[in-house]
Amino acid sequence: MFRASRTAALVLSLAALVLPFGAGAAQAEPLPENYNFFAGIPNELANPGGSLPGANDFGCKPTAEHPRPVVLVHGTGGGQQTNWGAYVPMLKNAGFCVFALTYGAIPGAPWPISAIGGMGPLENSAGEFKTFVDRVRSATGAKTVDVVGHSQGTLIPTYYLKHLGGEGTITNYVSVAPPWLGLTTLGVNALPAYAARLGVPETSIPVCQGCGQMTADSDLIKKINAGGTPYVKGVNYTNISTRYDEAIALSQGQVQGPAGYTVNNIVVQDTCAQDYSEHAAIAGSKRAAYMVFNALDPAHRREVPCMFVPPFTG
Repeated sequence: MFRASRTAALVLSLAALVLPFGAGAAQAEPLPENYNFFAGIPNELANPGGSLPGANDFGCKPTAEHPRPVVLVHGTGGGQQTNWGAYVPMLKNAGFCVFALTYGAIPGAPWPISAIGGMGPLENSAGEFKTFVDRVRSATGAKTVDVVGHSQGTLIPTYYLKHLGGEGTITNYVSVAPPWLGLTTLGVNALPAYAARLGVPETSIPVCQGCGQMTADSDLIKKINAGGTPYVKGVNYTNISTRYDEAIALSQGQVQGPAGYTVNNIVVQDTCAQDYSEHAAIAGSKRAAYMVFNALDPAHRREVPCMFVPPFTG
């Protein structure tokens, strides 16, 4: 009897030791959420060229509640950490498998230059995106992914869908400050014609070869809009824009879809006059982030707060 009691006590003691590290450990602490466009920069400084906590876990398996991994696609000059400090923790805490890449970095550049993406020709960047999506789909077993793109990060997946065999691999496509019809601000739409007169390609702009390709009259924008629309049938599109965007005119991003296409256009000021976000802040504000969340997970919608959103930081 004494031996049996001692054995039972030992089992209970071991259980008490194991449970905090077993059942308790399965419930990881939520990641801190910081809604600010610059929220990811400290992570890049602490972990150069790495991934944000919660991102790029290729062992992550989608759940029935969130069956598709989310791929985040940064804008010009951004990167997988610097562009998405507000988004990775929000999505990971909600149970999504979250992935982000840095595309279009200058080949062979040392850090911190290597952390600046979106510099290369957009066709090449779309190829990098394709490789990344193929890896995500293979690792997670997901047939399709959802995409959140900011600025240039809107065009890259579209080129992949239309010209690199990506059709049927994206379900929800959420674009923050999208330049669907190309840039027209500050007269940059004249660059392609100027380059043609000089006899040089649109990708001849030093350092940022892809910048000339994003202008309204570029050959690449024409390819993006092949067939009279930037959209692909079967994809659910949500476009989130701001009236204070200094880089992209509202009409370039709020593009209607033809009959049979699913397109939801949102202007952040239409629901809150206190939102002064511009091209950067819209990718960091809690308001826009919750709009993105609702587009990805309409079954668990969050109330989008009306709050003061300052420019540049969000």
